[in-house]
Amino acid sequence: MQTTNILWNPTTFATPPHFNPVQTESSHAMPKIEKLDEAACWDAVTRRDSAHDGEFFFGVLTTGIFCRPSCPARQPLRQNVRFYRDAAQAENDGLRPCLRCRPLATVNRDPNAERIRKICRYIEAHAADLDTDALSLEQLAAQAGLSRFHFQRSFQAVVGVSPKQYAEACRINHLKTNLRQSSDVTAAIYDSGYGSSSRVYERADSHLGMTPKQYRDGGSNLIITYTTVDSPAGQIMIAATDRGICFVQFGKSKDELLRALETEYPAALLEGMRNPAPPVFRQWIAALSAHLAGRQPHLDLPLDIRATAFQMRVWNYLQSIPYGETRSYGQVAEAIGKPSATRAVANACARNTVAIVIPCHRVIRGTGELGGYRWGIPRKRAILKSEHTHASESVTNRTTAHRTL
Repeated sequence: MQTTNILWNPTTFATPPHFNPVQTESSHAMPKIEKLDEAACWDAVTRRDSAHDGEFFFGVLTTGIFCRPSCPARQPLRQNVRFYRDAAQAENDGLRPCLRCRPLATVNRDPNAERIRKICRYIEAHAADLDTDALSLEQLAAQAGLSRFHFQRSFQAVVGVSPKQYAEACRINHLKTNLRQSSDVTAAIYDSGYGSSSRVYERADSHLGMTPKQYRDGGSNLIITYTTVDSPAGQIMIAATDRGICFVQFGKSKDELLRALETEYPAALLEGMRNPAPPVFRQWIAALSAHLAGRQPHLDLPLDIRATAFQMRVWNYLQSIPYGETRSYGQVAEAIGKPSATRAVANACARNTVAIVIPCHRVIRGTGELGGYRWGIPRKRAILKSEHTHASESVTNRTTAHRTL
């Protein structure tokens, strides 16, 4: 995903547990000896066996990252893999932790997890302070008792964002609350910890998706252009601001879709896309159509959406689910570090306003049932079937091509 303007609220931090989307029925014993048994390690990696998470790490020399055995990323070539007893050995070889499996965040094994948790609480408590030095990288690292370099890496691996991004999210959360409660935009800005209004307006594009006044007024004067096209999955409306796509939904008619757009952005100025549409907009439509037809498995489109921190974490994870695969609501909750938030995950999926681009259709019930889908279960079933079919065909074609070579 490219630049995504998301408004997010920091929520209570929890150390993400290990997550293995490919569960195995049995687990081979890993000998606890000083020198790692590389054959056993490689066997655990090929099976993505979470039972060995924390016992060792494997590094991929060609990408410069190291992972836990259960990492769901594509399996690397054996000749490019090196095994390590602990994360420090991998880091000494110049490798960085994988942002997908977060090897430093293995449950009850990251020695810095509790320190990072306390730093998150400290950031939340001081986000609205005008004393910016209190949240500098140097000060936060000192609070944690770590070097700047080690603190930055540990925070990113455990939380999923940098300390600066987390602090800015907390400050934006204060700003949102103050904008709703105050009639004075300037006062709300200063009360949220910003030293000047210019700083907020400079950041409006990347954090609010609109100016503070527009946000307080419910998106007034925000111009959104839209168009409706036929797709392999049915009629679909695509709407965008000047910053990216803000609305992708299915519907039975143009009138129904326009009503949904008006409900989502009641104070915005809605304009039908001129014909012919601008080249960039035509590219977005073509990409969505190709994706739904199975010709373009991966989407990389700019978004301009607003979300809470929890919704952002869920939606970001959904975009990492491989084409042709599914995850249960419980697996998603575990993957984002909130194992008891299954219902909240389902709610975040239901509130997704950009269908397909954020693939909420790839989340199903733990029983294998499809679960809900705001655009209809038959459509969800058809999309999943199409993705599975095209993904299987792609694997078959690659295997055939490899044998030919």
